[in-house]
This record gives sequence, C-alpha cells and structure tokens, in this order.
Amino acid sequence: MSRFWSKTVKGLTPYVPGEQPKLTQLIKLNTNESPYGPSPKAIAAIASANTDALRLYPDPNSDALKQAIAKVHGLTSNQIFVGNGSDEVLAHVFLGLLKHDAPILFPDITYSFYPVYCNLYDIAFENIPLNEDFSISINAYLEKNNGKNGGIIFPNPNAPTGRALSLKNIKDLLDQNKDSVVVIDEAYVDFGTESAVSLVNQYDNLLVTHTLSKSYALAGLRVGYAVGHPDLIEGLERVKNSFNSYPIDKLAMAGAIAAIEDQDYLKKISQAVIDTRAQLIKSLDQLGFETISSSANFIFTKHPQHDAAKIAASLREKHIIVRHFKMPRVDQHLRITIGTDEQCAKLIAALQEIV
Repeated sequence: MSRFWSKTVKGLTPYVPGEQPKLTQLIKLNTNESPYGPSPKAIAAIASANTDALRLYPDPNSDALKQAIAKVHGLTSNQIFVGNGSDEVLAHVFLGLLKHDAPILFPDITYSFYPVYCNLYDIAFENIPLNEDFSISINAYLEKNNGKNGGIIFPNPNAPTGRALSLKNIKDLLDQNKDSVVVIDEAYVDFGTESAVSLVNQYDNLLVTHTLSKSYALAGLRVGYAVGHPDLIEGLERVKNSFNSYPIDKLAMAGAIAAIEDQDYLKKISQAVIDTRAQLIKSLDQLGFETISSSANFIFTKHPQHDAAKIAASLREKHIIVRHFKMPRVDQHLRITIGTDEQCAKLIAALQEIV
C-alpha cells in the first residue's frame, strides 16, 4: 500500500478475473470463452482494414457500429451505446444510471463485478437471495424496501448459475418497477434465452447490455453495447465523453461490424454450444453429478460425494481448468465452460477417473 493512494483506492477490493494460465496442451474451461473462432467475415474485415488510417483517431461516436447493431435489433442508432467490452459499458451504467440515494438491488449469487462497481463509485446496494434452486424471484425485488430502490440489475441467464428468467418474468418486473432503471445483462443470451431487447420500446427504464466476447467469439476484441431508450443512452454518452471519447478502435470496429452482420455464423456456433451442453450434462448425470439447468455457455454442477475444490485440483493436474467459487451456498459447485465435443469428452474421461 502506497502513502500516495487515495482513500478510494485503499478501500477497493478489485474484481478477480478467471485465470488465464500460460500452459501448453491445456483444456481451458474456466472463463466462458467460445470454443470456436469468430466469424471468418470478421477476421477478413480486420485483415483488410486500412492500416494507414490508424494514425488517425477512430470515429468517437462509432456510428457505423451503432447502425449495424441497431439494424440487427430493429432499432435506431440513438438507442445504442457501445464500449470496450460490456464491462466498460456496465461501469458507465453504474455511474450514470444506478448511482442514487436508494440502494440498488442484485442477486446474492451473480456476476462478482457488480459489488466492485458499487465500491468504486460509492453506490449503496443490497443483495437479494436467490431461491433454493438458484432461480431469481421477481417478487423478492418488488417487495424489498416496499418497492423503493435505486435500480435493479442482474444477468439473464444469471452467472455463475446459468439459470434464466422468462421474458414474461422480466415484463412483470418492469410493469411493477417503473421508478428506477432495470438493467438486464445479457452476456449469455444467445445460448437459449429470449432477449429483453424486444421490450425496450415499451419501457423507458429498461436497459439491456450485450457483449461480443461470448457468442460472437470475440473476447479478445473488447466490444460491448447497451440498448435502451434514447434518454438512457444519452446519459451513458455523457459519462463516456467525460471518460474516454474514443472507446472503440478502428480494427475492433471493423471486426465487430462484420461479426454482427454475420448472424448465420452466430446462430451456427451458438447452436453447436447448445448441443454440446446437452450432451455434457447427460454425461455428468451418468457420473452422479447434479447440474443446474443452464441457458448459458457453461454449466454449474456439483457431485454430492466429492469435494468441488478437490475435483478442480485433480482436473488441473490433468491440464483441464474449470472455475471453483469459494463462496457461501456455491462452494461445492464447479462452473464449467462448454468446450468442443472433443474437449468435453476429455473432461468426462478425466472425471471418470476422479470420481
């Protein structure tokens, strides 16, 4: 700790991302990256980009990217906000839309970056416990503090559980929570969940965030976006232009536009993940694992007769990395990213030896 640190820095507990080990012959199933490469059209667009133009700043408004996103969702570009991955987008959301007098609400088991943002921006928050089956209870949010809150945010499907809420549930929440922003973090929506983007024209307090890191297989490109009412987007633009007026570089913009326009490829690799997920769950069931129904590109599972930390350690010895969370209620669960069929077959073979 340095004597030059500010009070804010001294009080921070930074987010800890999933491990990125530099090992050879590794089956990496711990950070929910895609097992497939990005759209060939995205690669071609990056390769053919005008590199001489890199001496110039990119478009500060990312207009071409916003237009491509708007076209896919049937919206207008003033309903789109873009940033360096959904993490940066969410950071602007917390500061620009969720910092109010009343505490914001999010699940007790969810994306662990949320409390980090709250501590960074001095935002009061309260955790709403998941149900016994790890599902989100809409009524619990509506009943908390007699319905008064500074905003509501949760992933759909949730992470790390993979459980999803129906669009009807989200609509019920919006119908009864009209005085604060509701943020639906849809990082994993393409793997089997109905998107709430279809509701943004009906609710001026709904913001939906997406990322190109998961289903688009572009985690290394760092592009994310939010969709919502133009007034919400304007608030995010005010924060962005007070922080980083050129968030998306020219190469990232070229690749992102091409990837978003290639919806056929998105559907193809997303369906491949869904199919592999179903087979992996079936294989785990045969080994005695208990797996939560997942709508994401990962599964959340436990074995009633074997310690999760020990399983993770044993897998690591076999050069297979999965994620173990040392948190109450879920410390006996493992989060396993869906890999290729071959990777998942090797995982099952290793688990057969372990359990």
